[in-house]
Amino acid sequence: MCGRFVLFTTDESLLAHVGGLPGVTEVHAPQGTPGPRYNIAPTQIVPVVRIDGPVARVEPARWGLLPHWKKDDSGPPLFNARGETVATKPSFRDAFKHQRGLIPMDGYYEWHDDGGGKVPHFVSLGEGRIMWAAALWATGLGRLSATIVTTDSAGPLAWLHDRLPRFLAEEEIEQWTTGTPEQAAELLHPTPLDYLEHLAVRPADRSVGNVRNDYPELISEN
Repeated sequence: MCGRFVLFTTDESLLAHVGGLPGVTEVHAPQGTPGPRYNIAPTQIVPVVRIDGPVARVEPARWGLLPHWKKDDSGPPLFNARGETVATKPSFRDAFKHQRGLIPMDGYYEWHDDGGGKVPHFVSLGEGRIMWAAALWATGLGRLSATIVTTDSAGPLAWLHDRLPRFLAEEEIEQWTTGTPEQAAELLHPTPLDYLEHLAVRPADRSVGNVRNDYPELISEN
């Protein structure tokens, strides 16, 4: 699963990363980009990248999908969508057909119990590389919202948790964002091993458990 993540790449740097995506020649951020965050939690605001042909838009969205038929925002937030059922589950199937996007991250947190209690870990690509999580968006209740697609974990991250965000390699992004639903469904498998092998995992500060804590030291080596 993915219940907390980090995005400290902001402003022109974030827009440059988006502009470097395959097929994108024009980037708009009509409401600006978010400030640096080190402990983003469900229901908070996250940036969503929506791509329409050569144009990409970076916009703020509630992390927790609000389908068009929702009458209010009560109930557990739909911040993750299982890849195994995302194409058929009523909460996600409409968005999967027509409203697929990306959520950029500098890394995310996962908790692992090594026998002495759950310890938070920070997972990243490092070297200033953005991780692009497959996402869905919706505009229920008159606001933009989003969820992150997850799959079974695999390979070098299988020990950490049994679920994993579906991170997209650059060559998969066009297929996910602008392909047909059938083409997008071809990507509903775990993140490829050659991508996962580049991920670095290290312990994070236990203070990340409190959503009010939001500072760079959370991802420092312990």
